[in-house]
Amino acid sequence: MHSIAVAGHLCLDITPLQADRAQIDPGSLFDVGPLSVTLGGCVANTGGVLADLGAVVVPYATIGDDELGGLLREKLDAKGFANPQLAISSDRTTSYSLVIEQRGSDRTFWHHTGANSDFDGRGVEPAGHTVVHVGYPPLLPGVLAEGGRKLTDLLSRVQSAGVTSSLDLAVVDPNSAVGTLDWDVILASACSHSDIVTPSLDDLTSAWGIEEEYSPALVDRLAHRLLDYGVAVVVISAGAHGLHLRTASKDRLKEGGTLLAPLADTWADQSLSLLPLLVENTVTTNGAGDSSTAGLLFGLSQGAAPAQSAALAIACSAAVISGERATPAKVMELDKSLADIFERNVRKDHR
Repeated sequence: MHSIAVAGHLCLDITPLQADRAQIDPGSLFDVGPLSVTLGGCVANTGGVLADLGAVVVPYATIGDDELGGLLREKLDAKGFANPQLAISSDRTTSYSLVIEQRGSDRTFWHHTGANSDFDGRGVEPAGHTVVHVGYPPLLPGVLAEGGRKLTDLLSRVQSAGVTSSLDLAVVDPNSAVGTLDWDVILASACSHSDIVTPSLDDLTSAWGIEEEYSPALVDRLAHRLLDYGVAVVVISAGAHGLHLRTASKDRLKEGGTLLAPLADTWADQSLSLLPLLVENTVTTNGAGDSSTAGLLFGLSQGAAPAQSAALAIACSAAVISGERATPAKVMELDKSLADIFERNVRKDHR
């Protein structure tokens, strides 16, 4: 069984379940219904779906020594994560997001970065893992100084250990402190040591200051920019426009660590796009991109072909959007063609 490390941003998501009624109106009281408190951030979202699919997942993150930190630990334990590697910040509080989801519009986050500011990657140990996935650098100030040197150092250590390095991004707020950074320098450096990169289109356009509507030509241009930086597998999610996968040459994939090297023949020089699955009842869009990344990584870990791994990514995202866990049973219900991935795993286990 493959061990996948998921490192970086971790928080608690605190979500009023009837936020449609919420307004900011001094002196007024609005009934927003019961509260949902769940794990959030890349470590929990991507890691949680990987665990639901059957992977062994080891989280690496930094939390505070406070009540929210204790609650976060309890929820990690309940989720079944293997041996969480959590550093404790002595002077910062645990990160959280207030998630405001209103019908007919995308969600809004009121976010406290907190102890994530202290995460610098030094505590991540690549040995023993097949993949180290790092998520949300724009929300990890500790890795961004000096052109993202600590982020690059972490990804370089992963590659030097022969382990596949994976990187996901987050939207860069131009009005925040990280919005003033040179993201071209940061991404060029980090991607030169990243085997897999799985951003959303919004992540990339916000980082590079691109004000351009979706088009296949835009996706191709951004994907090839990342490939030119040295990435082996690029997957860009674009909401209703689906998932876009582009890969580098066989020689580059052979240098892609434990996960990618054996798949170089089948994954080299690929270009494909898949539309999302229809979801009749959208419950949440929170974590949809992270679940897509989890599906891709799990497909790769099972030796699946590019089209099948991309289909699993799409199905995982659809499951989460519909408010359900992305278990093997659920994703196979959504896409029967995915059964081979899980049947292949069962056959291996019973040899």
